Amino acid sequence: MATKDKKLRIGFVGTGFMGQCAHLRNYATIEGCEIVALAEMREDMGRRVGAKYGIPKVYKLASEMLAKEKLDGIVASQQFNRHGIVVSEILAAGLPVFIEKPLAASLPVGEQLAAADKAAGGKVMVGYHKRSDPATIYAKAEIERLKQTGEIGKLQYIRVTIPSGDFIANGVFDGLLGTDSPAPADIDPKDPGLSEEQNTAYFYFVNFFIHQLNLIRHLLGEDYKLSYVDPSGIVIVGHGLGTGIPVTLECIPYTTISDWEEVALVGFESGYLKLTLPAPLILNRAGEVEIVKDPKKGTAPTPGLPPYPIHFQHPYSHLNESNWSAGSTFKPKMPQDHAMRIQAVNFLRFVRGEAPPPVGAAEALKDLQLGRDWLRMKYGA
Repeated sequence: MATKDKKLRIGFVGTGFMGQCAHLRNYATIEGCEIVALAEMREDMGRRVGAKYGIPKVYKLASEMLAKEKLDGIVASQQFNRHGIVVSEILAAGLPVFIEKPLAASLPVGEQLAAADKAAGGKVMVGYHKRSDPATIYAKAEIERLKQTGEIGKLQYIRVTIPSGDFIANGVFDGLLGTDSPAPADIDPKDPGLSEEQNTAYFYFVNFFIHQLNLIRHLLGEDYKLSYVDPSGIVIVGHGLGTGIPVTLECIPYTTISDWEEVALVGFESGYLKLTLPAPLILNRAGEVEIVKDPKKGTAPTPGLPPYPIHFQHPYSHLNESNWSAGSTFKPKMPQDHAMRIQAVNFLRFVRGEAPPPVGAAEALKDLQLGRDWLRMKYGA
């Protein structure tokens, strides 16, 4: 395990669009790590990216890099239908690895990866970057506080709405393109229990909506089951396994061309918390949180926010210092940072052994299972 005063030696597997713009440029500017090698099947692309970021060693294959380099961790930005191949290889080398969501392109491969990760002692961090957004961190802590204090009643509903929109938001301007195309790469086997059409539908669903399935569990604070899937595919309803609290996921109820309007509404008896998340690749902008409290029994608003219980650790408690009265709307100002960068910091903390990953393989497998339930309820598969 690397010590705090030693730079982590990080290797990259894959430096395509997401590899560069969502991940590499963040790790390249974070203190405490150095990117010492990369593996890229497109050799010209690998050379160009390596030269741009001053990466001393460039390989074509991950196996070559793993055999020759002494590394502390791997960032493997690969198509998720290759995770079964790539992640298994990295786990066999005994290294912590970051991968993009979802865990796999099929439930059987996801189950194999989760089992391999457990056997390896928990080495996989799955890239649910929304969990690293300051607004999500604040919202989660505030939901737990409101549940403890009961000041606006019981938690009774969660709805997440995810339209289609501009996920780049001008956050990509420095990606490099090589002149070569990669040779066809091996991919993981598809689910043998599904038809080609069903495998395609599952692939699409977990690619686009796995973030929101995970976010619902995170905000709810417990596992949940799917109870209903609208035939149109737009509305999905579930219920908390412990509390029975209803949750709803709205999948592309509308489309915006030049905006990103992802919103989570957390309803309490006498108020709500609304979490608005930014476009995934936007730079230096966190999400927003809005909290509304309604005075009970017609009482007049009273100034001030109730103090936090001593035992309750709120990561952004200083943002609550502004005057907020019951019956009013409170919008804390978030740091000027973005989730992808904070996610990179979280992976480095995981590699150092300072903190567990926000989402590991075991939890990511639950999202694949929900996706499989969605497929069964919508297609009878």
